[in-house]
Amino acid sequence: MSPIDSVAIPSNEVLLRAQSQWLFTSAELLRTPSILDGLSPAQEHSNRSKGVNFITQVGILLKLPQITLATASVYLHRFYVRHSMVDLPSRPGLHHYAIAATSLFLATKVEENCRKMKELVVACCRVAQKQPNLVVDEQNKEYWRWRDTILVNEDLLLESLCFDLQLEHPHRLLFDILCYYNVQDNKHLRNAAWAFVNDSNLTTLCLLFPARTIAAAALYAAAKHTDVAFPDDEWGRPWWEQLSLDIVELRKACSVLAEAYEENPLPRQGEKGLYAREEDDIDENGAKTRSSPLTTTTTTTNGNVQSRALEEERPVSMSEGSEEGEV
Repeated sequence: MSPIDSVAIPSNEVLLRAQSQWLFTSAELLRTPSILDGLSPAQEHSNRSKGVNFITQVGILLKLPQITLATASVYLHRFYVRHSMVDLPSRPGLHHYAIAATSLFLATKVEENCRKMKELVVACCRVAQKQPNLVVDEQNKEYWRWRDTILVNEDLLLESLCFDLQLEHPHRLLFDILCYYNVQDNKHLRNAAWAFVNDSNLTTLCLLFPARTIAAAALYAAAKHTDVAFPDDEWGRPWWEQLSLDIVELRKACSVLAEAYEENPLPRQGEKGLYAREEDDIDENGAKTRSSPLTTTTTTTNGNVQSRALEEERPVSMSEGSEEGEV
């Protein structure tokens, strides 16, 4: 049996077809509602990344698996294909923090990693205020603002996603590919690939390529950085052809990641995020999350895995909003 039969193709063809309707061209992503309302593509990308970073920070406080955070990130990216972040005189914009919190709330239910509403709201308050030990109770106005925002936006999010909630994640496919080629015990390669696939959540890769391409692109980039080569099969085909993938598409996906790294340079050695915790190994379900909330892991040119700082923002109050607009 070839790798394409045993690894890369999801068994549920209905799910595969459903996800294809959420794939867009680069030109189409330059005509999203936010951009049409006057937001620059760079600023829209930055707001998407900040929203995903918010999901990561809250998820770490709640000890949620990486798959749940990835699900929430995809929901956020898909939502902003149909809605605008921009405030207009005729209507307010939908702030990326508010939709991030709502996406995470929905993802915890879809992935069956539920948390109490109070726990989620408290974590959102702490991350927004950049105070991980902030005392938040039900008498606090911020608590009720966050709670009401999440509940009000949940119906809008479900409608925008067309109730299409089941996803095929590159994380599971990546682990399957590693096992197929018997390199799952190569910790350097495995962690580098895992870091790349996690960082893909910060970009619009999930709107440009299917999960199989993203997983293979992460492995391709990791193999380049760790000097790991995969042997051709008995018919002389390279590994990406064994997976029925186009090397041009893999390189395009890697280029999107490279652009994200250029926009968010690596920090000085030894820097840590506000909520940083010890790194964990991965399994096929993405049960451990390796990213810190203010940083996400990547692989440097010398092959060392280290944290990459995301752009930090000042504390945000639901009553005042951030500098990008009211929540």
